[in-house]
Amino acid sequence: MTDETARAGEDAVAPALEFFATITALIEEPIEIGQMKTGRKRVIPISGGSIVGPEISGHVLPGGADFQTIRSETVTEVVAKYAFELIDGEHIEIENVGIRTASAEDAAALADGEAVPPERVYFRCVPSLVGSGKWDWVDEVIFIGSGRRYPDRVEVDVFIVR
Repeated sequence: MTDETARAGEDAVAPALEFFATITALIEEPIEIGQMKTGRKRVIPISGGSIVGPEISGHVLPGGADFQTIRSETVTEVVAKYAFELIDGEHIEIENVGIRTASAEDAAALADGEAVPPERVYFRCVPSLVGSGKWDWVDEVIFIGSGRRYPDRVEVDVFIVR
């Protein structure tokens, strides 16, 4: 072991997390695209919802969607794109990339629109935001999220990485 290897991580400082908001995205019935080279594809329309946090409040505009790739019986990649209208009249668009893993049984239940206790599902994401007006700073920080999937909605707790 070299001295450099022995010191690896010695000065590492974990970033702090600051709660930003909880996003609730109301979802519709999945549109099955089918099996592709990278996995089974499906699109989940987003019809509404909300964003609520200490400094932010608004609603999800209809017309967004969650584009999913079911890579295996336990792993699903998600890429959701939608937008918010805030109570102050400004807007934020979001592209949320994540991964959801669960046992084969729980993953199949989720895919069929059934309820699965959130603690049995690993659902993490990296939301990228672009805002207008006083929210134009949101594309200058990194966000991470922890999600929960329910039959009629997805909830994501979003944190700023400081």
